[in-house]
Amino acid sequence: MSFPVDVVVMAAGKGTRMKSQRPKVLHRLGGRALAQHVIDTAAGLSARSVVVITGHGAEQVEAGLQAPAAAATQLKYVRQEPQLGTGHAVQQAAPVLADDGVTLVLSGDVPLTRPETLQALLALCAGEHLALLTLDMPDPTGYGRIVRGADGSVQAIVEQKDASEAQRAITEIYSGIMAVPTRLLRGWLARLDNQNAQREYYLTDVVKFAVADGLSVQAHRIADAVQVAGVNSPLQLAELERAYQKRVAEMLMVQGVRLADPARLDVRGELLCGQDVEIDVNCVFEGRVVLGVGVRIGANCVIANAVIDAGAVIHPFTHIDGEKLGVSVGRGALVGPFARLRPGAVLGDEVHIGNFVEVKNSTLAAGAKANHLAYLGDATVGERVNFGAGSITANYDGANKHRTVIEADVHVGSNCVLVAPVTLGAGGTIGGGSTITKSTPPGALSVARGKQISVADWQRPVKHKR
Repeated sequence: MSFPVDVVVMAAGKGTRMKSQRPKVLHRLGGRALAQHVIDTAAGLSARSVVVITGHGAEQVEAGLQAPAAAATQLKYVRQEPQLGTGHAVQQAAPVLADDGVTLVLSGDVPLTRPETLQALLALCAGEHLALLTLDMPDPTGYGRIVRGADGSVQAIVEQKDASEAQRAITEIYSGIMAVPTRLLRGWLARLDNQNAQREYYLTDVVKFAVADGLSVQAHRIADAVQVAGVNSPLQLAELERAYQKRVAEMLMVQGVRLADPARLDVRGELLCGQDVEIDVNCVFEGRVVLGVGVRIGANCVIANAVIDAGAVIHPFTHIDGEKLGVSVGRGALVGPFARLRPGAVLGDEVHIGNFVEVKNSTLAAGAKANHLAYLGDATVGERVNFGAGSITANYDGANKHRTVIEADVHVGSNCVLVAPVTLGAGGTIGGGSTITKSTPPGALSVARGKQISVADWQRPVKHKR
């Protein structure tokens, strides 16, 4: 754009119909707050600033939103107290808007407007005109109607409660999104009054002011209702969630991802996929997840903040959550079913993590295996180690965490307890059922368990009859 863009986000409403203590604009869609979607879209337009108007739950809203990643876009907050209408809301933002730009007004509860739609609206504005985003709706109940003159020009927006019978029959509605030169907006805001059915200051009245001043009002009409759909209830939030997930699924399939059922996928963050990735049903991806070439994800997996390298297979019902530390899965690794990888788990190439195995803050080198019923916490595991069923690293002494080092080619038998800090020397073997409290030498067999005894002809106790 040849002119600066300042985005105003309306986020002061209470959202009574959500029946929640959480402010409406902080309810989540696709893993992000509704208003965060709007802020991020604004940043994608290279906006100079984003001004969020808060009111109900202002402190909670301001704490719950993040500045856009684009360093050039500034995030600002102004408060509307009390809430006296949309026009009154924008009046609160006017002091922080510069006259050399265009103000783009968005709603914090309308999260799925596409950037290209807003680009087209700004192009129509061109820094000179008032431009409205409109939509034809079969049932326009509740929306402001676009009133046009005999020549088709926009003359006014009439709110539902103020509309005549004829005006209520109009199906072209105002979406709540407009682009307007700030220098003109400032004067029109000063002329607003509340002489209407709701006794509120309507932002939509700027249209009749523009017409009265002899300026043309442009309308960019779209057909995709999802782009202007707002959230006022849990039902509407759920409907938009499915629309958002459908949009994400279609984008992934265009890139070549094989989805067993696009309707049974949830991406609540960023999912990046290489070629020939396959994802089975009912998988949830959160945070930032990267899937390499040929990765296969089984059904019912939950994966968050992880990088999974080429050719790895994540079997069904696996839970991977890297949180802040992340999880890394190497090339050709096999994980699951029913495995759990926690923050700091780093699996090398061809590592096997089987059913009911938990790995936390541990590194497993290439070819290491823990195939079932095991716990590896705060451990460094060498190449080709076999970690037996039922074995654990006892890493916590009640106050501090300690590390276990298992060098290359160690074999740990079943039902062993490795009490950290301890090092198992390369090539050693730990006999099944051992509790290891001291480091073991390379190549040795180490056994630490009670001596087995057998009592011949032993009789079990007999229950007494009463």
